Amino acid sequence: QVQLVESGGGLVQAGGSLRLSCAASGRTFSSSAMGWFRQAPGKEREFVVAITRGGGSTDYSDSVKGRFTISRDNAKNTVYLQMNSLKPEDTAVYYCAADCYSHSYYYTGCYRYWGQGTQVTVSS
Repeated sequence: QVQLVESGGGLVQAGGSLRLSCAASGRTFSSSAMGWFRQAPGKEREFVVAITRGGGSTDYSDSVKGRFTISRDNAKNTVYLQMNSLKPEDTAVYYCAADCYSHSYYYTGCYRYWGQGTQVTVSS
């Protein structure tokens, strides 16, 4: 059974930092892109960042570029999201996604597996 488990969310003040982790089990995802998405209340799930299978290429949404950093450790089957300079508008449930094999990693439909999400709340 494939599982993606996110952790590291919480409540932080504006300007603070959080590090999210996404641990995969049940199979390895070293050959696929992995991504992070987020969903705020009343809004659609939106793309945050993706990382290619080898970790050599990343792509960020404009809203987080320069503040967030994605990385992956294929030996641990884990992907990370370091979030710095957090803003209240970053408040959302953050989801890890895996098993995308095309360049359409901006789209939720590219990913076969999803985590349950972790809440990030940034207070002003």
